[in-house]
Amino acid sequence: MAETVLVINAGSSSLKYQLVDVDTRQALASGIVERIGEAVSPLTHRIGERKHVIEAPVPDHTTGLRGVLKLFAKYGPDLGSAGLVGVGHRVVQGADEYSAATIINPQVLAKIIEFTPLAPLHNPANIQGIEASQAAFPDLPQVAVFDTAFHATLPPEAYSYAINPGLARQFRIRRYGFHGTSHQYVSRETARAMGRDLADVNIITVHIGSGCSMTAVRGGRSVETSMGLTPLEGLVMGSRCGDIDPAVVFHLVREAGLTIDQVDDLLNKKSGLLGMCGSLDLRDIHRAIASGDGAAQLALDVFAHRLRHYIGAYCAQLGRVDAIAFTAGIGENDPVTRALALRGLEGLGIELDAGRNAAARGAALISTDGSPIEVWVTPTNEEYEIAHQAAELIDSVDS
Repeated sequence: MAETVLVINAGSSSLKYQLVDVDTRQALASGIVERIGEAVSPLTHRIGERKHVIEAPVPDHTTGLRGVLKLFAKYGPDLGSAGLVGVGHRVVQGADEYSAATIINPQVLAKIIEFTPLAPLHNPANIQGIEASQAAFPDLPQVAVFDTAFHATLPPEAYSYAINPGLARQFRIRRYGFHGTSHQYVSRETARAMGRDLADVNIITVHIGSGCSMTAVRGGRSVETSMGLTPLEGLVMGSRCGDIDPAVVFHLVREAGLTIDQVDDLLNKKSGLLGMCGSLDLRDIHRAIASGDGAAQLALDVFAHRLRHYIGAYCAQLGRVDAIAFTAGIGENDPVTRALALRGLEGLGIELDAGRNAAARGAALISTDGSPIEVWVTPTNEEYEIAHQAAELIDSVDS
C-alpha cells in the first residue's frame, strides 16, 4: 500500500491541504478553504485536472477541515484506503527549541503556543490547524515541520544581533530565518541535478515569490539566511520592505505620528514592490515598465539590487560557491528578474546563458557550460518536503 501524508498549511483565514504519496512524490489531491470566518467560504478540491468548488459557512478551522473531509468522501481519494500514515503541519516558528520535524504532543503544542509572540501572524493559525486535525484524526500521528528548523545550524555570529545579550536571551531575540523547508528541499534537489553529493557542495538558494529569502547552504547545512527574528528582514518582497534602518520606525512615530501598529502594517503589508509601484505581481510590473512607468522601473531595480547585494555577500560567506538555485513563483518563472539578479557578477564566476534562461521551464541549468558557478532553476515543493519529513519521523518512531 502507498504511504501517504496529509499536509496542512493553516493561515489566519485559510486552510491549504495536499494529500501526498511519499514514494512517488505525487499530490493525489489538493485544495484550499478560503475566507474562514466570513459569511460564505469557498472550498476548492482538486484531483489531477478536476476541480470541485463548493461554498458554505466556515466559521473556524475545525469546521473547514470537516468540510475538506466531506470533499474527500464525496470526490476522493478515499482516505480510509489511501495509506494515510499521519498529518504533517507547516509551523512557522519553532524558535531555538526545534531543529527537526517533531511529533506533536501536549508539550510540543504548548511550546508552539509559547512562541506566538515571535510569529503573531502565523503561529496562532498553525495552532488552529493542528487542533482541528487532532479532532478529525485522533488516532493519527501529527507532525510539526518548522520553517525555522533548517536554520538551526546557523553559527552564533550569524544568528546573533549586536544588542545586550541578556535582553536578547530574555526575549528570544535572534535571527531565526524562515522558508526553511523550501531551502532544504531546493538545496538537496539542486545537488541531485548536479550529480553531486549534497555534503560536498556549497549552494546559494534564492527563494523569491511574494515572500523572499536567501540562504547560504554549506554541505547541506544552513550557515546564513536573510530573514531574521521575523520574515520582515532581508530581501525586498511583495509587500514587505526587507532591510531598513531601524530608526525609520522611530522617525515615523515621532514625525509622522504613526502608531507602532500602523508602522508594523506599513512595513509588512504596504511596502516592498506593492508599496513602491502599486503591484506585487511581476507580470504587472513588467507591463508597467514597458509603458514607461518610472515607479515600476525603480521598484524592479531596487528588488534586483538587493538580490545582487545578498548573492555577493553569500559568495563571500561561503568562500566557494558551486551553484545558485532560483526557486518559488518569481524565481521559477521570471527570466528577466533572474538575469537582473546576476547582472555584473561575472567576476564572481557567474556566467548566465541568456538562451537557457529565457527557455527555462521547470528544473533547468541556465548558466553557460563553462561557468565556474552553476546557476539552476529548481522548483520548490514544500508540501512534499513536509510529507517526506513527517513520514520519515513516523517510520522511525514505529520501528
